[in-house]
Amino acid sequence: MDERKDNTVKNFIDLVKRSRRGKLKIYIGMSAGVGKSYRMLQEAHTLQRNGIGIQIGYIETHNRSETHALLDGLPVISRRKIFYKGKELEEMDLRAILNRHPEVVVVDELAHSNIEGSKNSKRWQDVLDILEAGISVITAVNIQHLESLNGEIEEITGIAITERIPDKVLEMADEIVNIDLTADELIDRLKEGKIYDKSKIERALQNFFQNDKILQLREIALKEVAHHLERKIDIEIPKQIKLRPERFLACISSNAETARIVIRKTARLASYYRSPWIVLYVQSSSESLDKIKLDKQRHLINNFKLATELGAEVIKLKSDRITQAIMKIAEERDITTICIGKPHLSLFQVILRTTVFNELLKKIAATETDLVILS
Repeated sequence: MDERKDNTVKNFIDLVKRSRRGKLKIYIGMSAGVGKSYRMLQEAHTLQRNGIGIQIGYIETHNRSETHALLDGLPVISRRKIFYKGKELEEMDLRAILNRHPEVVVVDELAHSNIEGSKNSKRWQDVLDILEAGISVITAVNIQHLESLNGEIEEITGIAITERIPDKVLEMADEIVNIDLTADELIDRLKEGKIYDKSKIERALQNFFQNDKILQLREIALKEVAHHLERKIDIEIPKQIKLRPERFLACISSNAETARIVIRKTARLASYYRSPWIVLYVQSSSESLDKIKLDKQRHLINNFKLATELGAEVIKLKSDRITQAIMKIAEERDITTICIGKPHLSLFQVILRTTVFNELLKKIAATETDLVILS
């Protein structure tokens, strides 16, 4: 009885904390130059006219005259100056924002990495602190900075994206707005010098700002915002018919590359269905720590960390009966979909030769569980 009381109290405390938390609005775009900062400043003026206490915590105008002009009349919280490796650099002043405690604060460049020695290593973590303090945040990010899309975006653009945000940040958002332009409009803005300095335009046109790349990024951005809207509808409009809730199980091995693909793609599926998901690693005796190479161990640990950052629960088991271990977890956790990596052999060869895969297919056939092979 006491335990039930404790749970009720805890639930109520969680409810109170959530209601005190600031609201999060994210402007998302397919690339730099679509007008995210401009729109945030326009909104800041509208809020100010309506008596909302708004301040600019951090904005990056990139010396774009139209954007810079919108700063007039808005209260700006001065940046923190830091000497780092012999240079004076500027960062958003998190402490000043928390002390000043406006109703709403604008924080640009959500995926930014903070200078060494800052309270948090990433700006998105600063934003979480601001929200916890009861301050609402309007922020902006480009689609290529989303962690689970990292590999897909790199393949499209040929550019490695080092600054990334976990998908959970987008899932926390109360509102997501897609700033959409056609590929032609974006390229015209670039040619007119509205995105980069004139010296960088030609290089940008040859690399990132190509029609086919922009179209693919635009499609990804639109899909992401559509997924968010579906999740919001799912939460706020109760379904009359309860469907069996999706639960995903991502099975990984010590093959680092395949494991990363399986983790990222399962994260996307779980995000789409707004479902809990698990990453399972079954360590056979041939992969025990005294037999597996150090670099493989390191990659495995990094993949566990990636899975956790993307919102998965990680389960590690020791067993030489891999199929049984997978199916046991699937049954215990009421898994609807098991995700595995594409085998290196052809599927026909795998079915004939690979005992684990063959057993898994047979076992799954006897249940209502789906099997997804991710390539």
